[in-house]
Amino acid sequence: MSRVFRLAVVNSHPIQYFAPLYAFLNRDPALEVTALYCSDFSLRGSIDPGFKQEVTWDVDLLSGYRHVFLGEEAKQRVPGGFWSLVCPQAWSEIRSANYDAVLLHGYSYAVNILALLAAKTRSLPVLMRSETHLDLQRPKWKRWIRDSVLSIAYRFVDGFLAIGTANRAYYRALGVPDKKIFDVPYTVDNDRFISAAALTSEQRAEVRKRYGLPVDKTVVLYASKFMRRKHPDDLLRAMASLGDRGLAATLFMVGTGEMEQELRALSTSLGMENVVFGGFINQSELPNVFAASDIFVLPAENEPWGLIVNEVMCAGIPVVVADEVGCVPDLVKDGVNGFHIKAGDIGSLARALEMLLADESLRRRMGAAGLTIVSGWSYEQCHQGITEALRQCVRT
Repeated sequence: MSRVFRLAVVNSHPIQYFAPLYAFLNRDPALEVTALYCSDFSLRGSIDPGFKQEVTWDVDLLSGYRHVFLGEEAKQRVPGGFWSLVCPQAWSEIRSANYDAVLLHGYSYAVNILALLAAKTRSLPVLMRSETHLDLQRPKWKRWIRDSVLSIAYRFVDGFLAIGTANRAYYRALGVPDKKIFDVPYTVDNDRFISAAALTSEQRAEVRKRYGLPVDKTVVLYASKFMRRKHPDDLLRAMASLGDRGLAATLFMVGTGEMEQELRALSTSLGMENVVFGGFINQSELPNVFAASDIFVLPAENEPWGLIVNEVMCAGIPVVVADEVGCVPDLVKDGVNGFHIKAGDIGSLARALEMLLADESLRRRMGAAGLTIVSGWSYEQCHQGITEALRQCVRT
């Protein structure tokens, strides 16, 4: 690139998955990324509707890149429904600052529409990045309205940043030509997660002791919100059935949410003595938890991507993931680094777990394969895709 491209990114709030990406992109002297934040609630702490408790992330979300909080109201705003984030300050910021392009993350908030209009009145190209894919379950009438509106709105978008195979297919289905789609994969800070998960056997044992996990047993990990669409209860039932057949393992349930009391009661009713509920665990500690586990399970339906799968693969353990999860076509190779299952199918989940629990060498091979796969799904690929999008879309 022969010039510096100044990219404004509109975000609801500082997000643990995006902030390190912006810092990475800013290492390129030809890029200057500015995050426009509507709210600081992830810094000050606020009730997360999925976890059902107050959450304040314990990793640095502001270093390494320029950021602007949109007005004093950012200290009070909390993302919710569409009208929760209007942020009129986005209009003046985009129109008056010296940006070359604007990147929008989806269309969930009014501020995204306002930012699109502000950019177009300045003849600035707009890039779009979203999580949507064709397999997400929506009422037919809602899907028809959404897709009809977006097929028109997308005519004003200059470049689409596909987070993966399923997302790219969605853009194509709405009539977006391939020349306007650029691969910018959904990824996490691989370097941090791989480095932090590199534990010695002694460190691994210490992590297990800290959470009350047995040092000498296989540990199956669930680490996500306790929500019905993620089917954590199916995992309990599958593990109980395997225990009845003599396959001993400990289930580590990490997270909180609306189903917590129901899950605790279910484990009791199933007579499960091999379940540990770890509660909410923050970002800085998660790599240790992943490294101390042997198998990861995400039996969710209606899941746009599932970045937790990226994180766990960085620890080199096999994954069992429902095939409705958006990351599956790109990251989960059935029989290579884990297994696909059908969401809601306890039998298929139990069969996948049985194969992994019965064969330690298989777990090791699959974990190593997963680490290789996720290592090629990184911030560098994001940098390449965004760079290409800017080259194609920004007038020079």
